[in-house]
Amino acid sequence: MDFRLDLIENKVEFFEAYDLKTLEQKIDQQIENNKGLLLEIHHISHHAVFHPKAEKMLYSAVVHFKAKK
Repeated sequence: MDFRLDLIENKVEFFEAYDLKTLEQKIDQQIENNKGLLLEIHHISHHAVFHPKAEKMLYSAVVHFKAKK
């Protein structure tokens, strides 16, 4: 059996929450987790929409992590 270690070069993660503070906490937690994988943020995109069933704003973010150089 072969044991192989490869570095992750790109990783895209999606987050959503009903308030900005929670969304920021989720992203910050994942940033810390990805530091162990030697990944840093390359790009962040965020959006806000009104969620009619919850009758609240829904905030979402897409975070692109890349390997540190």
